[in-house]
Amino acid sequence: MAAHRFATRMVSWQRTHGRHGLPWQHTQDPYRVWLSEIMLQQTQVATVIDYYARFLEKFPTVIDLANADIDEVLALWAGLGYYARARHLHACAKSVATHWQGQFPPNSTALQTLPGIGPSTAAAIAAFCYGERAAILDGNVKRVLARHFGVETDISQAATVKTLWAIAQREVPSLALTSREPDAMARYTQGMMDLGATVCTRHQPKCAACPVRSSCVALKQDAVERLPLKAKKSRDKPTREVDLLWLTCQESVLLEKRPSAGVWGSLWCLPTDTGLAARWGLGEPLAMASFAHELTHFTMRITAWRLQLTVRDRPLAKLTTAQRWVAIDELDSYGLPKPVRTLLAPTPPA
Repeated sequence: MAAHRFATRMVSWQRTHGRHGLPWQHTQDPYRVWLSEIMLQQTQVATVIDYYARFLEKFPTVIDLANADIDEVLALWAGLGYYARARHLHACAKSVATHWQGQFPPNSTALQTLPGIGPSTAAAIAAFCYGERAAILDGNVKRVLARHFGVETDISQAATVKTLWAIAQREVPSLALTSREPDAMARYTQGMMDLGATVCTRHQPKCAACPVRSSCVALKQDAVERLPLKAKKSRDKPTREVDLLWLTCQESVLLEKRPSAGVWGSLWCLPTDTGLAARWGLGEPLAMASFAHELTHFTMRITAWRLQLTVRDRPLAKLTTAQRWVAIDELDSYGLPKPVRTLLAPTPPA
């Protein structure tokens, strides 16, 4: 009964106070919902909105995305970060086109067989598009549940995640509620996301506006700021030195496609082997720019070594299959890491 009251209050609150104007709402198209869910992983709503619109303009259907070249996808994704998401996005679209006749699977279990779709993303798609009673557990929802039910163990530990999954599955709307209100699962799922994003925030939560505050363990125990528990990580991130060879010739620049694994996987980048210029007999490049680029687990200290060539000196036969000369005015068609795109802009970082 308590679970039913929790879900009922969440559904009612979302109907009145939740977010209703996001561009991926008010649709049951799995392609659009899936696209938004992948983009929203580790990325804020305000950042995603413009990317979402551009993707739909370029690839209005999952078949359009499946038929695209990976470089087109990465070029549109550039700036969103976590580029494995873009590679999985493309692979997933191809899988839907090839194995599911262009239609997304009709339930959360089958959705999880697709590249890049985990249990929470699959549940969100199934809840929004098919009304399936499936639980989500993204970062915001973990925080809501840990506070509300007083989970006192480290939220980053597998055992705690297992506990939270059990709570999430227990709290989904009952069959009676979903039978009475056909949109209950979509409302509940969106409500949990909305509550974590706008009310039960990481810092300074707005407990007075919470629809389930009367049963919140953390609020009763004055533990809202303390929960969820998470072991503190060292703030000292390692620094990696990265050299980039910035070869230009008239209005073109030499780019090299990165391996699919690792940092900037499958993106186009300036070559990281600065010894190329010397081996090709082009002369010694000069250090033109040095700047820091923050990543999740480490800091890059990037130094760009610049060398301008004449058409006569520009090597062609020596290029590998992963290298090519690209006209400066065509760079928007290539997926470039953010610091490289910034470097190649008219005013490079100092």
